[in-house]
Amino acid sequence: MKGFILSFRSEFYKSRKTAGFWGAILLPFFVSLMALLIFYFKSEKFITMPAMMLWVQFALVALGLMGTLLLPMYTIFVAYSVNNVEHKADTWKTLFSLPISRWSVYGAKFAYAVFLVLLCLTLFVLFTITFGNLLSVLKPELKFNTYHLEWELTQVYFKLFLSSLGILSIQFLMSLLWSDFIKPMGVGFILTIVGVTAASKGWEYSYAFPYAHPMVALTTMFKNKKGPAQDIVIDVFTKDVFVAVAVSAVVFVVGYFIVQRKSVK
Repeated sequence: MKGFILSFRSEFYKSRKTAGFWGAILLPFFVSLMALLIFYFKSEKFITMPAMMLWVQFALVALGLMGTLLLPMYTIFVAYSVNNVEHKADTWKTLFSLPISRWSVYGAKFAYAVFLVLLCLTLFVLFTITFGNLLSVLKPELKFNTYHLEWELTQVYFKLFLSSLGILSIQFLMSLLWSDFIKPMGVGFILTIVGVTAASKGWEYSYAFPYAHPMVALTTMFKNKKGPAQDIVIDVFTKDVFVAVAVSAVVFVVGYFIVQRKSVK
């Protein structure tokens, strides 16, 4: 456990100045800021909306982008950037020669990639809530402060996080095997386009394709309710989420056995 903690801390120090790390902070900030500016300058279009729908429309600005391309592409980039540190500096030999088990090194790298994706999505929740409430001050006619969507937003982004794990594990393995930028990023981008297309066209088996999971997660997030809808009820654990977690676990184990046999000569 000590080796894992040391390795995880080392990943932070190595990546704290990289685009992968700062992307986790700046991406949610600027996307949420864009939503704020849209609602601020076009406030007359939203004045008549009930508070609940106002929050939904505001949150969908970011969710629409994240569920289609931003989340898959950021996940692909994070998986690449975490391993690229070692490829670029040619330090795999040094890393595996340390008196720390390969399990700790590999597990810490993957855990750090998961952490960056989780950090990014957590900040989306925080910035969405903060900027929404800020709008109720800047534009009092937009009554964001009369309704609370914190729990529902947390559930939605947690579902998106789980749905991204399949992509993350696959891309992490590819970036571990390939040192260049083009192969893992290119393959990931093509598979993302295929996944988004499959999900948008309503392919019945899109839940089984990891690169379609973020978009599928959004389309399956509302529970079916009979009668008038009084509140938003989020269905987090749908079959696409279970597939994403299962794929992540399987690929993670496969990746570990590959690392175990990786030469350091």
